[in-house]
Amino acid sequence: MATDLGELLVPYMPTIRVPRTGDRVFKSECAFSYDSPESEGGLYVCINSFLGFGREHVERHYHKTGQSVYMHLKRHVKEKATGAAGGAIPRRRNGKVFLDLELNRDFNGVDYEYEDEAKLVIFPDHFEIPLPNIEELPALVSIACDAVLNASSPYKKQEADSWEEEIQVSRHARSLRQQENGVRIPPSGWKCAKCEMRENLWLNLTDGSVLCGKWFFDGSGGNGHALEHYKETNFPLAVKLNTITPDGADIYSFDEEEAVLDPDISEHLLHFGIDMLQMPKTENGHHTDNHVQPRVSDWEGIQESSVKLKPVYGSGYTGIKNLGNSCYLSTTMQVLFSIPEFQRAYVGNLQRIFDYSPLDPTQDFSTQMAKLGHGLLSGQYSKPPVKSELIEQVMKEEYKQQQRGISPKMFKALVSKGHPEFSSNRQQDAHEFFLHLINLVERNNSGSENPSDVFRFLVEERVMCCQTQKVRYTQRVDYLMQLPVPLEAASNREELIAYESKRKEAEENMRPPPEPVRARIPFTACLQAFTEPENVPDFWSSALQAKSAGVKTSRFASFPEYMVVQIKKFTFGVDWVPKKLDVSVDVPDFLDLNRLRATGLQAGEAELPDLTPPIVIPENTRDSTTNNSLESPELDESSVMQLAEMGFPLEACRKAVYYTGNMGAEMAFNWIIAHMEEPDFAEPLAIPTYMEPDLPGPSFPTISALGNQPPEESISILTSMGFPRHHTIQALKATNNNLERALDWIFTHPDCEDESEAMSDTTDTELNNNSFSNANAHSDSSLSPDQDLSSPRVRDGPGRYELFAFISHMGSSTMSGHYVCHIKKEGRWLIYNDHKVCLSERPPKDLGYMYFYRRLSSC
Repeated sequence: MATDLGELLVPYMPTIRVPRTGDRVFKSECAFSYDSPESEGGLYVCINSFLGFGREHVERHYHKTGQSVYMHLKRHVKEKATGAAGGAIPRRRNGKVFLDLELNRDFNGVDYEYEDEAKLVIFPDHFEIPLPNIEELPALVSIACDAVLNASSPYKKQEADSWEEEIQVSRHARSLRQQENGVRIPPSGWKCAKCEMRENLWLNLTDGSVLCGKWFFDGSGGNGHALEHYKETNFPLAVKLNTITPDGADIYSFDEEEAVLDPDISEHLLHFGIDMLQMPKTENGHHTDNHVQPRVSDWEGIQESSVKLKPVYGSGYTGIKNLGNSCYLSTTMQVLFSIPEFQRAYVGNLQRIFDYSPLDPTQDFSTQMAKLGHGLLSGQYSKPPVKSELIEQVMKEEYKQQQRGISPKMFKALVSKGHPEFSSNRQQDAHEFFLHLINLVERNNSGSENPSDVFRFLVEERVMCCQTQKVRYTQRVDYLMQLPVPLEAASNREELIAYESKRKEAEENMRPPPEPVRARIPFTACLQAFTEPENVPDFWSSALQAKSAGVKTSRFASFPEYMVVQIKKFTFGVDWVPKKLDVSVDVPDFLDLNRLRATGLQAGEAELPDLTPPIVIPENTRDSTTNNSLESPELDESSVMQLAEMGFPLEACRKAVYYTGNMGAEMAFNWIIAHMEEPDFAEPLAIPTYMEPDLPGPSFPTISALGNQPPEESISILTSMGFPRHHTIQALKATNNNLERALDWIFTHPDCEDESEAMSDTTDTELNNNSFSNANAHSDSSLSPDQDLSSPRVRDGPGRYELFAFISHMGSSTMSGHYVCHIKKEGRWLIYNDHKVCLSERPPKDLGYMYFYRRLSSC
């Protein structure tokens, strides 16, 4: 038999691999669905790529790759037998549980036992070899099988204590000398001292400078001014703002080039007016509300825990398991996949997305979005218990709602990859995650329908110089409306004043404080505060050629199909402690914003001259550009320097910024990666002779506008494979003439072939005004009629809306607490609270954080 098995596996031996260090073994979850070893069909793990597939998807992988050998894993969950004394008798068929898995079922480990089964399956004949079978299998196969069975989950992280042991005390901590310069850090309003960045800010512990950190590949981060400051001053330690708690903070040593500990961090922060002992406490590095909880009524009201809620099952009623502070992700995705455009883009195109997914679908955004959408909408993972189970539970008087939901581990790992906050296990802001996800949708959209179009709108900003009364109108793209909360407009102001008086009196007399009073803010007051003019800090008047007082007002230049309204409840107290405003806002079911429609330049208004403030270029930057041609292009030097600091040749960085139209460091980085192998990669930038010399660099709409027809040899290579000429030209232009990427583009854009057949080669060489986003390359009848092709893609219409969903937050800070969402489906409100989905009895619309409106069709 051993000889027979050896001979049977000989043809497949070259494809069988032993997992190496760094290989991820997906043995707990299918790449295309939420099937697991506990599912009815079990899970098939490829013994080459180590990807997992459910029974429904393993054939697709076999036909796509030709890989024939899979390990089939199956976990049987059984209720334990009960002995005469009433105790559970542990029994397992194989004597042990040998799959290192985290259970997908919410079974009590005391009452249930698990029996694991593994076998090799050879496709296409489905020949099965039971495991373990060490004596009869070739040594390589046995080693590979053993390594897969013992591999850790790709999502499993080290224990918190082991991370703490790796971080050492900085050698500068004890001897740090802080300057007596009178610097006091305010509790809010921070920005980098050298640029306008307001995120990823670091406080230097020597002189109190607030500067931005490094740029990240996902577009977040900063301009590296904190590192520059260290190079200029040698002040070694900095602490990241927004990470300060009584348990510590994120501290970095520029000299030691690693995260460090500072035993005296409390004293060092107090030097700049920050009392870290008053910050929200944490547990194991995760922000929690175990020490400072809001009133119980907040939790009861938002979760509707004071009433018995009826669970619902079926399509669209699947919950999402909480992975530990992941409710911000769950609530956002539940709302997004209740929108038809997101359903069509991902679930409606499910088979096409899966068929054209890359070899590693776990790293493909569209695949994982389609997987999540199908998991939520199919009803496959939201089935009610059968009658026999209900009767048995009732007889045992232990009936529980067995809603299990789906576990978004693979999705979270992908969308948070490279992000300093979302990749952590800390609680995050649902508003920030919503914008992060919309950014990912934009960047990964490859079809004619971009679902994020439904949120995009244009804001018209009117800035007026107070001294000359001259104005400037500009437009910017936005995806949500942020409403301030004017506490002075509270309708129960007298009640609030009386409460504050009682609270102070109780504090002076050492008595318990009175029952808190929540401020009731009219929604109309929030809307009025949004429309009020605001001062423009550091306003430079082009009419005066100097800094002056300026005010700005904002109006809607277009109205989106779906309007997202965020109530700005979070702020910082004077004691530097982040807090949440305890307010109730009477948010309406119907919203009319038509009166906020932008009007543009009015008769009698004089425009500010179209001049820019003088820019002071550092000497070292100016010297680095003197060797360029006299017709030196206009470049974003900050992006150039960011790329150069990463180790790329300076001239290559300049070319990357130039050929991506000054669209930022991330775009330029992608250009560098795509052109690193070219022989002239580091050659000096030469401006094409066909360009107009006075054409400003930043206005270049696309990459394709800067290049000629793709190389004929590249076109010939692709056409020799049988692809149409016009299709290959499109692919090469979309991928900067990279053959490998162009080939992948052709396979992932089959629809473009049909759309392009009517075009001639001459048409193919014309400029495509949206090369950075293929989603914008198609017309849409809902676009604004006056919209230029190179302008942002918006869907304008009337500004009357109806509320259909809202996300609520419980807790004292965005870094702690819990999120739930309420969604209106089929005329009834439902509450989505992690894995539980129930009919809502009293939706707390006045306590929400983010509100989602859809345009009224009857407008």
